[in-house]
Amino acid sequence: MVDIAIIGGGVNGLAIAREAASHGLDVVLLERNDIASGVTSASSHLIHCGIKYLENLEFSLVQESINEKRRLMRDAPHLTIEYPMLVPFFKGSRRPGALIRCGALLHDVMSRTHRSNGMSVRKITTAVPGIATRGLRGGVIFHDAQIVWPQRLCVELMLDAQSMGAQILTHTEVTGFLTKGNRVRGVTYVDTTGTTCNLEATLTINVTGPWIDEFLTGKIESPRLSGGTKGSHLVLAPFEGAPTIGLFFEAAQDGRPVFVLPWNGWYILGSTDITYDGDLDEVRIDSNEITYLLAEANRVFPDAKLSTDNVLYAYSGVRPLPYVGDVSRNSTISRDHSILDHGPTYPGLVTIIGGKLTTQRALGEDTVAKARTILGLPKHPSPTRQRCLPGANSADWNEYKRQFLNDSPLSAEVTTQLLHIYGIRAQRVLDLLPTTPISILKDPDDQVLAAEVTLAVQEENTTTLADLMLRRIPHRLGATPKDRIINLAATTMAALLGWDSTHVDHEVQAFRNEVALVHGLPDSSSDEPKDPGGE
Repeated sequence: MVDIAIIGGGVNGLAIAREAASHGLDVVLLERNDIASGVTSASSHLIHCGIKYLENLEFSLVQESINEKRRLMRDAPHLTIEYPMLVPFFKGSRRPGALIRCGALLHDVMSRTHRSNGMSVRKITTAVPGIATRGLRGGVIFHDAQIVWPQRLCVELMLDAQSMGAQILTHTEVTGFLTKGNRVRGVTYVDTTGTTCNLEATLTINVTGPWIDEFLTGKIESPRLSGGTKGSHLVLAPFEGAPTIGLFFEAAQDGRPVFVLPWNGWYILGSTDITYDGDLDEVRIDSNEITYLLAEANRVFPDAKLSTDNVLYAYSGVRPLPYVGDVSRNSTISRDHSILDHGPTYPGLVTIIGGKLTTQRALGEDTVAKARTILGLPKHPSPTRQRCLPGANSADWNEYKRQFLNDSPLSAEVTTQLLHIYGIRAQRVLDLLPTTPISILKDPDDQVLAAEVTLAVQEENTTTLADLMLRRIPHRLGATPKDRIINLAATTMAALLGWDSTHVDHEVQAFRNEVALVHGLPDSSSDEPKDPGGE
């Protein structure tokens, strides 16, 4: 019997597991695929300061976003980047420039800083030479941040939770509830060997994101809880007039905010906001979304002349939003989270609705505070408010980084990349260089890759090639997966896990299938007209 069983290994489920473990609770998390294999990996990669939520008067969510952005940048400085975000005003925009300036000033007041500034047309065209000048009236610049690899955030949440005693079971599907009368007393699940097992738990928490209704169907009676909307993004190669800072602008077609973000040497263009009732395991961008996003980017960057030839790949996910009946604009649906206790009808069961990358730690804190009440435990302050993630567990991160860069035997480029993936755990990659199971390596980069694979298998709960390439070493993936890297990674995993050649071939094909699903572009002839903005 454990205190808490958590169903779902996205960023929110992992944040709850970490929080619960920090309270000394006995917790097991079960994920049917791999950590971060759903919506988390399909995010905008933004640590959002919440300024756009002012439009819906969600002041508490804005304040929470401000607080959690600061904590995340403090507790995971190796994974985060802060950079300026420009909001340009164009003639005919639905949101007047004066209104956006007021919003930025209010945000400054709430964050107790003065980080936003008005921008004249001249200053904007100097900072972003490629921006359209026709109709440009000025702008505001504020500071958002980016988490380059959300998958790596999930790895660190998992590692920290495990260090405090949590069990994380991946590729483990929950198939039902254990019940006593109407009380939920845990779950039944199928483990990695195909064996059906029972896990008794005092409290069970459903954190399956947009899958919460699908998961509950056939298990308990519940009204519809999730009203997720599809958000799609394009990853673009550098283009004519591309900005060096982030841009957040209003779409001419429907008024929806669209962004262009420098990322990983490329650009993320997104996102759409479409009501989605399709198969949650088959979410893909459609050609109408691509047309919409490219048209809006070309309007703001007229010299770019963007087309599908500029698209490296695309990705889509369904936001885990609450269900709202008739809604005129999806952007008005709250992005806040809520905690549903199914008692007294089904005591012992809680479902989490909503949740965001930026505020995952706060969601974990709120959920465990609720769990303590249900478990009959007294209130207790959150230990994670002042707890850094494993990769930042150093008295002085900047000094550690300086020393590591100075001492590493690898090139400055490779050393810097390792620091911004693993933080202080980059030393473990160096430690493993002489012990990698590949006897003959063509070049030092191959040896570093093999060491990364070894670390992922030995310390990061990695059991499949897709786990490895998409969610442990995504920086190795590139716009198009390279056969040499795939084969070396698969060969290294085979040596570590005892795979034969048939299993290696299976893993490579399964990885390629998943990449085609999550990064693939559609056949434009197969799409029905849609409203990509969701207005």
